[in-house]
Amino acid sequence: MNLSFWERETFFKNVDIAVIGSGIVGLNAALSLKMQNRKLRIVVLERGILPSGASSKNAGFACFGSASELLDDLNNYSENEVITTVEKRWKGLARLRKNLGDKAIDFHNWGGYEIFDSADTYQRCEAQLGYLNKSLSGITGKKTIYKNADEKIKTFGFKNLKHIIVNTAEGQIDTGKMISMLIAKARAEGIEILNGFGVKELEDEGKQVRIVSDNIGFNCRKVIVATNGFAQQLLPGYDVQPARAQVLITSPVKGLKLKGTFHYDSGYYYFRNIGDRVLLGGGRNLDFKTEATSEFGLTQLVQNRLENLLEDVILPKQSYKIEMRWSGIMGVGPAKKSIVKAVSKNVFCAVRMGGMGVAIGSLVGEEVAELVNGSL
Repeated sequence: MNLSFWERETFFKNVDIAVIGSGIVGLNAALSLKMQNRKLRIVVLERGILPSGASSKNAGFACFGSASELLDDLNNYSENEVITTVEKRWKGLARLRKNLGDKAIDFHNWGGYEIFDSADTYQRCEAQLGYLNKSLSGITGKKTIYKNADEKIKTFGFKNLKHIIVNTAEGQIDTGKMISMLIAKARAEGIEILNGFGVKELEDEGKQVRIVSDNIGFNCRKVIVATNGFAQQLLPGYDVQPARAQVLITSPVKGLKLKGTFHYDSGYYYFRNIGDRVLLGGGRNLDFKTEATSEFGLTQLVQNRLENLLEDVILPKQSYKIEMRWSGIMGVGPAKKSIVKAVSKNVFCAVRMGGMGVAIGSLVGEEVAELVNGSL
């Protein structure tokens, strides 16, 4: 494809910063750079008509962390690493709320619940709730974050469950509204967003970076790679693995009782209400190998399990239909810490959100913006 003179001069000339990826990290990075230097010409490049990874496809959890998740993390990482990760999630969500406003992203602090069908698993968690509450109180200012909430089993209408732990620090947002607001803010600040621009190659030439998409190429001063689950396509060798998450949503359920966000089976399944609908996702632990893909799609194995969970536990004897199914691509790795660094003199990356983009994406975007600004 050959560009016209007008196209080249209007869209691709004198670009200071190119941000690859229009998700929560990429847009926050672009906005942060623009706030630091309004003279910068910033272009966001997105291969899809909407963000391609998980930013507008996730369940909209605030992602503070369930009790079993944090206790599992403590078996694999140091206490300091785990506490620091939780603090970043808490501060990151606060930044998101401050930047966009609770009403704009439909934020609600209705609490999060972890449901257990195993008494043994629950008891192992319950024995450590005092420790978790004490360790995290300095972050949230709450003395009691986690506590037993067994009375909610009947209130929510669940079946085949033993126990529930409530997490008072958890919340939920509308991720579609979040991305829409970020896009609107970016464009209002003069940040250009070019959709349908899939970057094929990056070459740091020392004084500038050459960006190539199919047969279109242009130069810019600096590049930020914020493609998360698709990072290896441009950053081969970086320890970011794609992880597909499958999701479904029901039709409106008459008299729906549940309200809030919910985790099950160490967080491998998650669900919430959206009005009087139920959104349910997860199940990649059924077949990690197949779900370690950057290809969107659904599998019968996972979808059947999600449907069974709805029928047997979440909405027993309720009338509903499955109205929509979709998938998103996360970026995960051996550590829960994001990769924010200089790849070369003029190329930077902010990837591997570990499924926590809603919580940490705003701060990660600002972190990479600081690196880039310091190099200008």
